[in-house]
Amino acid sequence: MPRYTPFHSRTNALCSSQSWQEWSGYLSANMYELDHIHEYHAVRLSCGLFDVSPLYKYSLRGRGAPGLLDRIVTRDVSKCRVGKAIYTTWCDEDGKIIDDGSIARLSEDHYRLTAAIPTLTWLQDNALGFDVEITDTTEQFGGLSIQGPTSRAVLSEISDADLATLPYFGVLEGKVAGVPAQISRTGYTGDLGYELFVAPGDAEPVWDAVMETGESYGLRPAATWLSRWCGSRRGCS
Repeated sequence: MPRYTPFHSRTNALCSSQSWQEWSGYLSANMYELDHIHEYHAVRLSCGLFDVSPLYKYSLRGRGAPGLLDRIVTRDVSKCRVGKAIYTTWCDEDGKIIDDGSIARLSEDHYRLTAAIPTLTWLQDNALGFDVEITDTTEQFGGLSIQGPTSRAVLSEISDADLATLPYFGVLEGKVAGVPAQISRTGYTGDLGYELFVAPGDAEPVWDAVMETGESYGLRPAATWLSRWCGSRRGCS
């Protein structure tokens, strides 16, 4: 039976279509209304709010973390500075793509990798000989993605982070609605956008604050399927 994300009480109340899908074992809204057109226009003209909690999240700590990541992904991880993130793919021994995701460098020897499919065993199999601690932190965070032209304006009202100077693929820690959050200027809709990771216990207050503040900016809840559809039609910015 699918599990509920930390935001389910809010997404369930708003999903008038009752169209759901299973995403990595979690129940995820397929679209909130009977047609996704309002969600699409929100992302393009104002902003949309996505529950991305089902993304797999892995913490890699230790001096061997950069070496392990360089072994398995197709980007030069040494070029990823603290406070930055990179998008990358990883391949099997024959060079075939297994999955894609982002790697954020949270501190000198601490990285976070997000993935769409289970990757823990594969990371552990490749970690032999590296001084690295790998932890599955998927259930330790609820994830929100706020995407669209007005996303910065919405978050700036409820966050103490300096979003105006946060560069594309920049990562920082700050507060959103008064609670600690990891904030990155990332997303895959092709528009201005941010991703937030918060403790599950803080999920509902953060959702409520984003929705309340976003009302005057045209924000709408948006389904994850829409973000993938948008991303396939526009480049990142």
